Amino acid sequence: MSASAPGDEAIGRLAALDVCTPVAGRVLAMVEVPDPLFAAAMVGPGLAVDPMRAPGTAVSPIAGSIAKLHPHAFVVVAGDGRGVLVHLGIDTVQLKGAGFELVAQKGDAVEPGTPVVRWNPVDVEAGGRSPICPVVALEASSDAVSDPQAVGSWLTAGERLFTWT
Repeated sequence: MSASAPGDEAIGRLAALDVCTPVAGRVLAMVEVPDPLFAAAMVGPGLAVDPMRAPGTAVSPIAGSIAKLHPHAFVVVAGDGRGVLVHLGIDTVQLKGAGFELVAQKGDAVEPGTPVVRWNPVDVEAGGRSPICPVVALEASSDAVSDPQAVGSWLTAGERLFTWT
């Protein structure tokens, strides 16, 4: 058995990652999302945002690169490999891109606040779908979300939503 070198206990631990809100709106707990997979955090832990009812642009929640990009959802992966999913509304995949405009491309390097998708939550809601936006720490443990913004608080796009530790 060998003795461990000083600092070995830090190997494998990742730095705290601030995750910002991709849209302006009111913070919701994930259990408030009207979708059983998100509400049960089966996709991963996080928070959701009930967006302002006005046309807007969803922005990157973290620095990294866009790994997945669909009109209704995108994943940004940080340099350390952690990915954050932003889902613009519930069941919006059924819209097949209608009402969404991509302003970024898969593979683009982004910073928090970089525009990714233009959309209108009013149109989503008018089509009978919820415009609530889950923001998910993919493949994270259930206790990975720390220092969350208070449920019910209002944030502008680009403000810190939670920290991934």
